Amino acid sequence: MFKLGKTKIPHRKNTAAMEAVRMPAPATVTIPVAQNIGAPSVPCVKVMDKVYVGTKIADAGGYVGAPIHSSVSGTVKKIDSFLLSNGRSCNAIIIESDGEMTPDPAIKAPVVTNLDELCDAVRESGLVGLGGAGFPAAVKLDAAKKGIIKKVVINAAECEPYITADTRTMLDNSDYVVKGIQLLLDYVNPDEIVIGVEKNKPEAIKKLSELLSDKGKVRIVSLPETYPQGAEKILIYNATGLVVPEGGLPSDVGCLVMNVTSLAFLAKYVETGMPLVEKCLTVDGSAIESPKNVIAPIGTSIRDIIEFTGSSTENIGKVLYGGPMMGVAVYNLDDPILKNTNALTAFNKNDSIIPKSYPCIHCGRCVSACPMGLNPTAYAKAMKVEDKNERADRLVAAKINLCMECGCCSFVCPSRRPLVETNRLAKADLRNTQAANKN
Repeated sequence: MFKLGKTKIPHRKNTAAMEAVRMPAPATVTIPVAQNIGAPSVPCVKVMDKVYVGTKIADAGGYVGAPIHSSVSGTVKKIDSFLLSNGRSCNAIIIESDGEMTPDPAIKAPVVTNLDELCDAVRESGLVGLGGAGFPAAVKLDAAKKGIIKKVVINAAECEPYITADTRTMLDNSDYVVKGIQLLLDYVNPDEIVIGVEKNKPEAIKKLSELLSDKGKVRIVSLPETYPQGAEKILIYNATGLVVPEGGLPSDVGCLVMNVTSLAFLAKYVETGMPLVEKCLTVDGSAIESPKNVIAPIGTSIRDIIEFTGSSTENIGKVLYGGPMMGVAVYNLDDPILKNTNALTAFNKNDSIIPKSYPCIHCGRCVSACPMGLNPTAYAKAMKVEDKNERADRLVAAKINLCMECGCCSFVCPSRRPLVETNRLAKADLRNTQAANKN
């Protein structure tokens, strides 16, 4: 089923040795209430309310949700409709900063003495998957209450080009990584904890190995320097040998997966009570004159962050939330960073030109590169079928929902065909057809 992830891409880890720099409070932050998979959060503040760093400004909108907190101290100036990069709309809370960054005086460390209290703390912290997916961490941890979690896999692969934010977590906040692991050992009590790190991070592997040498249930796996090692199903297979079934979750094979920065944040929250209000992100790419790892308040505009690095925005042709393989294009530099923004990758205008696409030459490189063993050309052919039900049947037979949109197929295609875009459209088309057939 899996090919372990074998696509060789340029790493370009230019900022791996750069400690993160904290930027000052921006004049305003724009905080959308949809920052996780699941229901958007519900605003619990109103215009002209005074808020502090860590003040809850939106409650979780459902079980698969997470609260949102103010990242600056200041005044709520507006609650307005906001267009997300995925084309959907939600409310956004715009806060004018007073520049003081005053913590909310009500903040206090949570009491955690058992798994239930740990899950409650995670839920109140606002933590979602910080590696990019945005899945509420409390929902993941709830699986541990059922006694089905036997292995915890810590995702420290960071396999996308440019991005080094997780690397800096392992080097600069390794004490919190260790404390987070101890929390999992104490309250989740798995048979083992496996940390997956790509081999191109020897300093991080060495440091964690030294700090965790006395943890008998913890082991570090050095992953191959091939993409996409950080993809959840690939990581689980390479770290444990277990195969998550089609349509299944890691918990179906007794696994809980956490990003290493999520783990470090959890430990810090249990210690301090300060919820998720800032992000360490890598700012790099051909349009960035001075690449950096930056710690910025959530809701800070992309423009403010790029200008903080000392770079001009005049020659920017494209900016991505994330890296060049799976990143999402931003349509406005005034858009904010979100909880799950681990990088801003900005390219100059020459590097942003979309290459001309040519007909498929049936070379099979996309099939060979796919880590899930799929055939991307089958989806392109299926999308040409006029009958929607036949189209849906073909997509199901070709296992379109196993596609994780990692970009390997597009990366190796000599004809520069938009295979990832086609796959994404095919999945949406299948969902629409299946929903229509149910009604």
